[in-house]
Amino acid sequence: MSQLVNFLLRHGYAVIFVSVFAEQAGLPLPAVPVLVTTGALSRSGYFSFSRVILTAIAASLVADVIWYQLGRRYGRSVLNVICKLSLEPDSCVRRTEDAFARRGLWTLVFAKFVPGLNSATVPLAGMIRTPPARFLLFDTAGLLLWTTAYTSLGYIFSEQVELVITYLYNLGVSFFVLVVASISVYIAFKFRQRSKFLATLTAARITPEELQSKLEAKQGVIVFDLRNQLDVTTDRVRIPGAFHVLPEHLEMDHRDVPADQDLVLYCTCPNEATSARVAQRLLQMGFSRVRPLAGGLDAWRSRGFPVENIDA
Repeated sequence: MSQLVNFLLRHGYAVIFVSVFAEQAGLPLPAVPVLVTTGALSRSGYFSFSRVILTAIAASLVADVIWYQLGRRYGRSVLNVICKLSLEPDSCVRRTEDAFARRGLWTLVFAKFVPGLNSATVPLAGMIRTPPARFLLFDTAGLLLWTTAYTSLGYIFSEQVELVITYLYNLGVSFFVLVVASISVYIAFKFRQRSKFLATLTAARITPEELQSKLEAKQGVIVFDLRNQLDVTTDRVRIPGAFHVLPEHLEMDHRDVPADQDLVLYCTCPNEATSARVAQRLLQMGFSRVRPLAGGLDAWRSRGFPVENIDA
C-alpha cells in the first residue's frame, strides 16, 4: 500500500490524466475517487489545486473531442455501439436524445454527473452537427463544473479523506481484495440488470421482409415511427406511410388506434428497446396484433426497401 501512495505522490498528475481520459473514453476506471483524493492532498500541499483541475479538463477534452468527431463522422452507429458495450440498459440513447431535445447543448454542462447520459451525450453532439466552437464552449463549461466540484469536495473534506487514506494504508493487501470484490459485485449487478431488461423485450418481431410483403399486398397494416424528435430532425426519412408519434402519446391516445389492423412499431434504438416496450404496453391494453420491426429503420434501409422524405 505504501508503494501505491508513493506512486500517487510521485506521478499524481499522470494518474489524474490517465484515469480521467480512460473514464471519458468509456473504460470502467472511476476518475472521481482520484479527483477527490488529489483535491484533499492539494490542501496539504502535495498537489496544486488548479493544476489538478486543468489536468483533468485536458484529459476529458481529448477524450470528448475524439467521441465528438466519431459521432460527427459515423452518426447513430456510434451511439448504438456505446450503449451495446455499456453496462447501462439500452435506453441510454433515448434518454440522451430526450435530454438534448429539452435542453439542447446545456445538456453537456450537467451530463458528466449523470451515469449513462455522460457516455452518449458527446457523440450525439457530433451526430447533430453541433459547430465545433459551440461544442467546445459548452463541453468545457461542463468539464470545469465537474472537475471543480469533485476536487473541491476532496479539498473541503481533506481531513476525512486523509483518514480514509490512512485506514486503507493500514488495510494493505486487504484493500485490493476489497476493491476487486466491490468492482466484481458492481459489474455482476449491472449485467444482471441488463439481462433482466433484455428479458422484458419479449414482444414478437416482424421482419423487414414480412412488413414489405404486407405493404406491397396492401394488407391492413399501420406503421408507427417512434423515433425521438431530435432523431427525426437529423434523419428526415421514414418507411412509406408511417406515422411519426412519440411513445407516450401513442400510449395515451391508444383509443384512436384501430384494434383490428396490424400495428408495426419501429425506432432506431439498440434491441428495438423503445418499440418493444411500447408494443408490450399496447398488448396489455388489449391490442393483439402489434409487433416491433426487427432491426428498426436501419434494418429496413439495409435491405434496400423504399423510404420517403418526411416532408413529402
